[in-house]
Amino acid sequence: MSSLPVGRRERKNVQTRQALARAALRLFLERGYDQVSVKEIADAVDISVPTVFKHAPDGKESLIFDDGTERRESLLAAVRERPAGQSVMAALRQFMAGRGPFAADPAPEFASKTALIMNTPALRDYSRKLWIRCEGPLAEVIAAELGRPADDITVRAIARYVLEIPQFVGAEPDPRAALDAIFDLLEHGLSGAC
Repeated sequence: MSSLPVGRRERKNVQTRQALARAALRLFLERGYDQVSVKEIADAVDISVPTVFKHAPDGKESLIFDDGTERRESLLAAVRERPAGQSVMAALRQFMAGRGPFAADPAPEFASKTALIMNTPALRDYSRKLWIRCEGPLAEVIAAELGRPADDITVRAIARYVLEIPQFVGAEPDPRAALDAIFDLLEHGLSGAC
């Protein structure tokens, strides 16, 4: 089953959104996020400024991100569809290790986009906002997998802590080592660290 929009208007909206994302990313990488105006992005795609805001109501920072649906669904799938015998925390560590600043040997385009996001406060904040939107659904999935109530405070805390990791350690000199240190703490507590 195809996830492509069926109607002409929907297809055109998807094409415009993709063109905006490509133009915004190119301009941000060339000149820096703060040096690029919404009008310049609109001009690069040959559309009006109001049309840009129709596709990116949160502002220009949202142009290079999807709506967060893919992020949320792949995060939840990492927990639900983990291999038999793998802990929830191990599945979350594995998932996060393949994302953003933690990915090993990323493609040059991915590395450039990640560096742009991590080095631009508005983009980092927007990325965090997308992660935090996943907190409730992630807590529910973890609770279900562990047989705990959905409102269990420890499950909610784990969801929050995991989702804060990219913002918290993404700018570390060795983000992957920092990611592993945080997950070691979450899995084993302070007893092994003190």
